[in-house]
Amino acid sequence: MKPVILSIDCGTQSMRALLFSGDGTLLDSEQVEYTPYFSDNPGWAEQNPELLWDSLVDGCQALQKRCPDHMAAIQGVGITTQRATMINVDENGTPLRPAITWLDQRKAAPVFTPPFPLGPILNAIGVGSILTKVQKEGKANWIRQNQPDIWENTHKYLQVSGFLNHRLTGRFADSSASQIGHIPFNYKKRCWASRFEPSSLLFPIEREKLPEIVAPGEVLGHITRKAAMDTGLAEGLPVVACGSDKGCETLGMGVLDEQMASLSFGTTATVQLSTTRYFEPLRFMPAYPAPIPGHWNPEIEIFRGYWMITWFKNEFSHKEVERAEEKGIAPEAEMDRLLENAPPGAMGLMVQPYWGPGLEHPNAKGAMIGFGDVHKKEHVYKAVIEGLGYALLEGLERLEKKTKIPVKRLAVSGGASRSDQICQISADIFNRPLVRGKTTETSGLGAAIVTAVGLGLHADFQTAIDTMVHYDTTFEPSPDRAALYNKLYQRVYKRIYPRLDPIYKEIRDITGYPE
Repeated sequence: MKPVILSIDCGTQSMRALLFSGDGTLLDSEQVEYTPYFSDNPGWAEQNPELLWDSLVDGCQALQKRCPDHMAAIQGVGITTQRATMINVDENGTPLRPAITWLDQRKAAPVFTPPFPLGPILNAIGVGSILTKVQKEGKANWIRQNQPDIWENTHKYLQVSGFLNHRLTGRFADSSASQIGHIPFNYKKRCWASRFEPSSLLFPIEREKLPEIVAPGEVLGHITRKAAMDTGLAEGLPVVACGSDKGCETLGMGVLDEQMASLSFGTTATVQLSTTRYFEPLRFMPAYPAPIPGHWNPEIEIFRGYWMITWFKNEFSHKEVERAEEKGIAPEAEMDRLLENAPPGAMGLMVQPYWGPGLEHPNAKGAMIGFGDVHKKEHVYKAVIEGLGYALLEGLERLEKKTKIPVKRLAVSGGASRSDQICQISADIFNRPLVRGKTTETSGLGAAIVTAVGLGLHADFQTAIDTMVHYDTTFEPSPDRAALYNKLYQRVYKRIYPRLDPIYKEIRDITGYPE
């Protein structure tokens, strides 16, 4: 039987076990859904790490029952997971507390104050507040300050990928391309930061509490006897270091250079490149190590981007949900009718989707402007989708300004990419061809590509991409719609935040939100 690769894709809302052939065909898959998080206090978002492992086990066992021949042909395993969800474990890999997920909003006290005269200088140029904000986001800082016994007993502080790698192999090791979050990591060198580097000062985690770093494509361990008994996988199978879900998604869409960009229409919307040159896409925002050795993925993200579809569905689309249930289709497919019924530009309704503050927009809140009595539900939904497109276009322009290389083509993935309407709107806003993959499991496909190269099933990444990545649809921009969107973007959208920024500051001063 031909070789099979098992990709494990652990997301915020589900675990997916995916079987790929060497040519990128998805042979079978099992999705195990779970609640994204639980919250014992306002703003907290935690998850039980054992739930993630149990979901992996359940997914593998389901595949073993359904397709034992494919499972017997597995040559290697690759793990890709959500980013910046951290787990404290003891020497045996047993969690000491719930994982703090990337959605968690708790704040730590700052741990580093720049000495005089550096502190006043940084404050004068607007950097001091950024350093304070970044430190407050560090969840390891919060645990150290509020649960010192937990931190004292922590043997390793792991990403979800590191936790699952250890459960499979017994080794505390993880890919350099998975180390994304508030941790002491040198992204340019793709290794743990030295003691006096900025990230170590902001996130002072003891080196012995961090896992061993392995380059993508290298074997980081083998399936242990216990893991084999739990999952049904063969003992001794190699586990290959891969990368984060967004990085693997970019690879799974065939993005290898700066002339093609990856759009991710997920809970967090992102625009990402693959480049051999390191640069910060925003000040103090590193380019992340890519799942391809020697490459980075500079990225601009829109926090909770296409989560807005879920929000809109839950708040305004009860009739569409009911009709979808009657027809036996997904609610989002029925909601496409709303997009069809609203003209480009949504009759002048504009949305700026800053659902939370960022490094470049510390005072930001969302904005919807241009209301009139002509506007209905479909116009609001169209404006939300168009606003997300404008925000990602603004991000792409920032990346192009850094690379000085124009992006000629876009590749799209993520849940919202299943909508032809959303893809076409995006192609029109960007005024570039947009391709959609044959499989929606692009993060898993990216992990399979890394695993295939690491095992020698393909000679190099270019060969693996040529063989394993397939597109099913190309969305060409409409010149008329693209011209309209360009006017709205240049003359309206790009002016919204500068005009509203002083008002956002007043809102923050009066209400205390955002912090």
